[in-house]
Amino acid sequence: MSRIETRFRELREAGRKALIPYVTAGDPHPDVTVDLMHRLVEAGADILELGVPFSDPIGDGPVIQLACERALKHHVGLRDVLGMVKAFRQTDQRTPVVLMGYMNPIEVMGHMAFAEAAKAAGVDGVLTVDMPPEEMGDLSGCLADAGLDPIFLVAPTTGEQRMRLICEHARGFVYYVSLKGVTGSASLDIDAVAERVERLHRITGVPVGVGFGISKPEQAARMSRVADAVVVGSALVKQIEARADDPEGAVEAVTRLLGSMRHAMDAAHVRTA
Repeated sequence: MSRIETRFRELREAGRKALIPYVTAGDPHPDVTVDLMHRLVEAGADILELGVPFSDPIGDGPVIQLACERALKHHVGLRDVLGMVKAFRQTDQRTPVVLMGYMNPIEVMGHMAFAEAAKAAGVDGVLTVDMPPEEMGDLSGCLADAGLDPIFLVAPTTGEQRMRLICEHARGFVYYVSLKGVTGSASLDIDAVAERVERLHRITGVPVGVGFGISKPEQAARMSRVADAVVVGSALVKQIEARADDPEGAVEAVTRLLGSMRHAMDAAHVRTA
């Protein structure tokens, strides 16, 4: 059983939902990332989503694009990110870590070399935005051999047949994009999301996480009532952007916001239990 599967089982038994923060590795500075990962766990993160900086993050909005630029100024690449995960694992063997990024760096490293290096570092799942399941080729087998969960996106426009195809290949959790557009978009129709998540639950037993557009504790709480996990990215990265010259202040702001979301989610489930 993978760390991701174990974590979701533990949460179900406790009557809680997963909180998954996203941060870009190396933002605001490479020396901050490992400490930030630990601090996010202390603030209530159940799974960490760590972005691999990339020069053309087509699925991300301006906030995360700028985060990638800040990290790339420090020459943070895929091997550096794996080194950060390895350093994190020195004192945390339980919290699942998912790498989120794009195929180009993996292609450059090589599928098998990447899978083996990710496993050795302590990575648990891989979400490649620009790699649909039917185009994975031998990467699928490489990830499976390494015990890494492939995580895929499902969009509001995804049809039933394709939804089933994605769910057949997904492990760990399915990432439902709560709105049309890129990360950081503003409008969020939670009732519409609830209907789509319910459809996914009828198709698959894999947990469903929801992300994009969740920026406030009350949104996280409402979303946690319909999804197995709440993914928060741009709202946290904005806190880093506002304090890019003050890394410690950025860490404090990010963990404070995440902690408020954790509190709101837990309170919502106490009231409805």
